Amino acid sequence: MQEIKREDLIAKAAQLLADGTVDRVIGWKKGEFDYDVTPAVFTSKEELESEFVWNDFCGANFSKYLRKEADKTESKVMAFLKPCDTYSFNQLLTEHKFDREKVYVVGIPCNGMLDDSKIKESANGISSVSEENGKVVVDTLYDGKITLERADVLAERCANCKSKKHTAYDELLGEEGEVLDSARFDEVAKLEAMTADERFAFWQNELSRCIRCNACRNICPACTCEKCVFDNPASGVENKAISDSFEEKMFHIIRAFHVAGRCTDCGECSRVCPQNIPLHLLNRKFIKDINEFYGEYQAGAEAGSRAPIVDFTTEDIEPGEAVERGGENA
Repeated sequence: MQEIKREDLIAKAAQLLADGTVDRVIGWKKGEFDYDVTPAVFTSKEELESEFVWNDFCGANFSKYLRKEADKTESKVMAFLKPCDTYSFNQLLTEHKFDREKVYVVGIPCNGMLDDSKIKESANGISSVSEENGKVVVDTLYDGKITLERADVLAERCANCKSKKHTAYDELLGEEGEVLDSARFDEVAKLEAMTADERFAFWQNELSRCIRCNACRNICPACTCEKCVFDNPASGVENKAISDSFEEKMFHIIRAFHVAGRCTDCGECSRVCPQNIPLHLLNRKFIKDINEFYGEYQAGAEAGSRAPIVDFTTEDIEPGEAVERGGENA
């Protein structure tokens, strides 16, 4: 796939700002370290040239940021969206979360983002990260220069990418990709093969690390309630750390049910989790079940599409039940 350079993105953003198509651009900005990249809003060519970043750590999905950014002015906001991001974009449009006319989408290709937590497992005291000849080169404070295989430090969602094809854009930079034959449900199948006790132990171990920082909820494009149940003072669980084994599971299980049928499997929940909990596996279990019970469905593949669980037909049956069909009640 054709590589898009930082200069290409800056040039396009600067052009759209200059001709008045948009008045601001959502992009990536470098933090304290090479791998510490954060979303930012740019309003001038000068800002773009001095602060804009495009590298293997630009994993943030900008779709959710459009909810508030698109309503700030009457002018358009531009956002760079990778293929996986556009699924979330379409899903938010389906739910009428922002005005499409106020957004200008520039689709950009993506060859996969790196997972800084995987790099940290092999590198102690990272000072810089770069790529040389397809390898990831890490300069460390204590162990000198370390070379890693790129495939070994890819983000999980990128190693199991579902699509290199954009589902929405106003303008496309670079080459368009294709929907992939992903192995993203393999880990779910492994969990399904466990006994009930083994699965319980697995999730007990994973969810027990949760510190209730709410990062997963806040970043999730499918979490768009104006008032979350976990922010309700009357709920008894308002923004509180876990106090017992029931509460530590309830937050994530309820959240997974709330996004069922709407989750695009963007992987943002796992990406931002400071405890490295594989939260995406909960959502993928629901996606896998929906595919098996109702036929394959991909949230966000098409704006306006309705998930099977909110699009009831008389032909639907309860999963796992055998139903005789015939006569007037078929």
